[in-house]
Order: sequence, then C-alpha cells, then structure tokens
Amino acid sequence: MSPVPGRGLAKGLAVTLRTMTRRSVTAQYPDAQPELPPRTRGVIGLFEENCTVCMLCARECPDWCIYIDSHKETVPPAAPGGRERSRNVLDRFAIDFALCMYCGICIEVCPFDALFWSPEFEYAETDIHELTHERDKLREWMWTVPAPPALDPAAEDPKEIAAARKTADKLAAEQAAQAQQAEQAQAGTQAQADDGTQADSPQAPQGPQAEPPQEGDA
Repeated sequence: MSPVPGRGLAKGLAVTLRTMTRRSVTAQYPDAQPELPPRTRGVIGLFEENCTVCMLCARECPDWCIYIDSHKETVPPAAPGGRERSRNVLDRFAIDFALCMYCGICIEVCPFDALFWSPEFEYAETDIHELTHERDKLREWMWTVPAPPALDPAAEDPKEIAAARKTADKLAAEQAAQAQQAEQAQAGTQAQADDGTQADSPQAPQGPQAEPPQEGDA
C-alpha cells in the first residue's frame, strides 16, 4: 500500500497546532528545584568507611579520572601471640568530573559499596581545574544519595538471607528438641523419685484385729 501524499506533513502540523494551544510552563529555577528521578546520575558520593583502597575503581575507569593515594599501617595482633597485620589507609580519593563521562563503571565494580550515585548537579565551576573534587566534597555528596527502593514483597529472598534464615531455623529446632528432651528427662527423674518415696514409706496400720479367746471365757 503506497503512503498517502502529504500524510507526514499533516501529522507534523497537527503536533504543532496541539503545542500552540497549550499553555507554556516555565520552571522557576533556582527558586524552584526540579524533581529528579531517584536514579539520576548527578555526581558520585564516597562512603569512606567502606573503601579498602583496592584500586579496582581506578583501574576500571575508562577515563582515568579517579586519583587514589594510600599508605600501609601495621595493626597489632588482636590476641596475644598473634601476628601483626598491615592494612591500607586512604590518604586521597579524588574524581576529576571534567573527564568523567558518568558511565558508572566505578560504582558497579566497587566490591564494598563505597561509591554511590547522587542526584546533586549544582557543582559548576568557573575554572576547569576546580572540577577535581577531593574526598571531603565526595563525602558531603554521600548524604544526598537517596534511599534504595523498597524490595518487591513477592520477590525471593537473597541467597545470603535465605541461608541465614535456614541456619537460624535449624538452630531453633535443635534448641527446642534439647529443651523437650530435658523436660522429659526431668519428668522421668521426678517419677522415679516419687516411686522410691512410696516404697520407703511405712505401711499404714490396718483395722483392729480380733483377740484370741481366753480360757476363762469358755
């Protein structure tokens, strides 16, 4: 079937006429802040306590815009006779947002949930060199990260939670069985004690017995 001549032009004019009849709405920014979706990719927030300086985010970044510096510290043994351990201490964590392309790879590969998307977008600078934000600024943006969405009530539990719940149920069943066995053993011991008490107690005196007849009575 051949297209009708002028059909596309008619559709375009119809869209134009509908738009012309609508009232324009102006967003009064910055007095009125826009309502952003919860998964908006604004900036990246850093939860410093979770960072282990594994350098995975910096290695996987395609733009090489993440700068991390650290040093090692020796931790004394937790128990006497143990060995000393060494751990990485974060000295610097910076992101150059002039190079960042907001791909989110660093957030996805972080194994300890130290990086999060924040909907914050008001971080423009007059100098491009000031778009490299250090960990203090990244930590401030961490508190603007929205809460995760609620889980679907019909969804299956994660494997970790299911395994933990199974272990807890098994432990509770074992404790209940042990408690029941202890109650049964205590009841048996009490019954044996009652039987022994009855066996050791003197017999109750019976009724008066008839005396044998005397010779004088005959």
